[in-house]
Amino acid sequence: MVDKNLLKNLSKQYPDIKSATQEIVNLSAILSLPKGTEYYLSDLHGEHEAFIHMIKSASGVIAGKINEIFGPDLTIEEREGLASLVYNAEAEIARRKKTEENFDRWCRQSILHLVYICKSVCNKYTQSKIRKRLPKAYAYIIDELLHADDEANMGNYYTQIINTMVECRVAEEFIIEMADVISSLAVDKLHIIGDIWDRGSHPDRIMEYLMDFHDVDFQWGNHDIVWMGAATGNWACIANCLRMNISYNNFDMLEVGYGFNLRPLSLLAEKYYKYDPCIKFWPKVIEENKLDPIDPGLAAKMNKAIAILQFKIEGQRIKAHPEYHMEHRMMLHRIDFKNGTIRIGDTVYQLNDTNFPTVDPDDPYKLNDDEEQVMRGLSLAFLQNEKLQRHVRFMMTHGALYQIVNGNLMYHGCIPMNEDGTFKDVEFMGKTLHGKAYMDYLDQLVREAYFREEPPKRKGKSGDLMWYLWLSANSPLFGKDQMTTFERCFIDDKKSHKEHTVPYYKLINDQKVCENILREFGLDPEDSVVLNGHVPVKIKDGESPVKGGGRLFIIDGGMSKAYQKTTGIAGYTFIFNSRYMALSEHKPYSPLQPDGTQVFHSPVITIVKNMRKRVLIQDTDIGKELMREREELKELVAAYRSGAMKQKVSPRG
Repeated sequence: MVDKNLLKNLSKQYPDIKSATQEIVNLSAILSLPKGTEYYLSDLHGEHEAFIHMIKSASGVIAGKINEIFGPDLTIEEREGLASLVYNAEAEIARRKKTEENFDRWCRQSILHLVYICKSVCNKYTQSKIRKRLPKAYAYIIDELLHADDEANMGNYYTQIINTMVECRVAEEFIIEMADVISSLAVDKLHIIGDIWDRGSHPDRIMEYLMDFHDVDFQWGNHDIVWMGAATGNWACIANCLRMNISYNNFDMLEVGYGFNLRPLSLLAEKYYKYDPCIKFWPKVIEENKLDPIDPGLAAKMNKAIAILQFKIEGQRIKAHPEYHMEHRMMLHRIDFKNGTIRIGDTVYQLNDTNFPTVDPDDPYKLNDDEEQVMRGLSLAFLQNEKLQRHVRFMMTHGALYQIVNGNLMYHGCIPMNEDGTFKDVEFMGKTLHGKAYMDYLDQLVREAYFREEPPKRKGKSGDLMWYLWLSANSPLFGKDQMTTFERCFIDDKKSHKEHTVPYYKLINDQKVCENILREFGLDPEDSVVLNGHVPVKIKDGESPVKGGGRLFIIDGGMSKAYQKTTGIAGYTFIFNSRYMALSEHKPYSPLQPDGTQVFHSPVITIVKNMRKRVLIQDTDIGKELMREREELKELVAAYRSGAMKQKVSPRG
């Protein structure tokens, strides 16, 4: 029995039997439709062009649709050109202006082809849902083209509409809008399984794109969590974020994309490292800065300056949090400054760099006045950065440490486990928890930490939790026993660089372990899978992304250019539609060339699981909500009929 107050509220929207019944019919029709296609990607790492191409192309699905629709009616070259038009309409239009003898004719033909593609991708949606995805300026025209079904008059009808747009000189704009509509309808729901930031040049552009996307959720990654901590003003997180991005030469993103003023840091670096070549700190230049080119020598000095700040600040945070059990990661007090060595455990290593002008051997973790001033300024800059705060709030409200959507479990890193495959009990902040309970607790703490109001003297301290999750052996986002940043910077002996992965990554090859993970989160292993990111799958070494007998999928295929030599590919997309689950394996993205051409490599799509029956909307999470709404409306109709609720208008209308 539905609560009477709920029925009263419903009656405001549906004031009579007729309106309520119409909505019941509408909901019943929607529930009978096939579910929309969900796309899962992970570890985007700032590669905005490659990521947006994946979405525009629906990870290869659009190319498949074009082949199905046009087949031998179009040549391979024509089909590839049509695909390019969907993926990057502006670039393809610019190219065609130079190559087509009759550009207007090409526009007319392209619009017609795009209409047929659009019809194909939207055939599982209601007209109402389609209309919501249409651009306002052309909604009426697109709607007419998609739903004109009088075969006898369609050809002439289409021709008249298309010719008029060409004559009115709006064909180019219309083509661009149509291409966007196709991509929007092809990707019904998007799941990002962690790591928007770091390495690549423009995570800020990815976030702007996703904030305009119609349906997206996030599972926080370790690189996300450290930026979330930086957004609280946390010094340790800020130092990590800046060091990583300076080391990858990402000044366009830092100083232009987010507008951070790094001049105080550069002055600090020049003051203390002016004659230091900082050889080990030269940035990895994967992409040149276009808007904010920085001399590599200065970048190296800034990189070393922020690295030393990081090691000092992290030492302070470890001292402040003995419950983190991270004392073994304090390095500066272990240095023998006289001999240029450091003792780690039972081993003494030679340092490759002994110039520590800001480190006081008697108090190595203390910041000097210049360093203190720089960090205070940077903390204020992160706290007051409207764009970053907007991005992090969106990630908070649309994300979680893990999520279950339509029966599938998604998380970025791992579930802490023991060597025997049992869930590891982790003692943290006064509680001892494991598995789902531990993940739920951490999720709650992260939200509290970000939204907590703190007095000025404690600004940023709440972000210590995010820093802990960034590099702790017990963090479900990290998955290693330690982060050896200091060793990689100052010790040549690679034995000191080793970071051992936690048992989880070996255990997930066992089907029973993966099934236990699913059960821990209340899921049936026969109907559910785990989608996992974080660790690049080394395809070139024969590694498979399919783990645990198909119960778990690692979908970090190396979208980041920094990993592509290791993985041999350029990322995965996991695709879940109404009929099957599939993995789309991508080749490296080719950027637009100066002559306007672009080479696209079609991904390899492999079906990994066929559904036992076609999945309808009624079988999804949103379907459960719609069925509940339908039952409530039926109760409202019954109340109207029985006289328990009074209709607001006459049943005769």
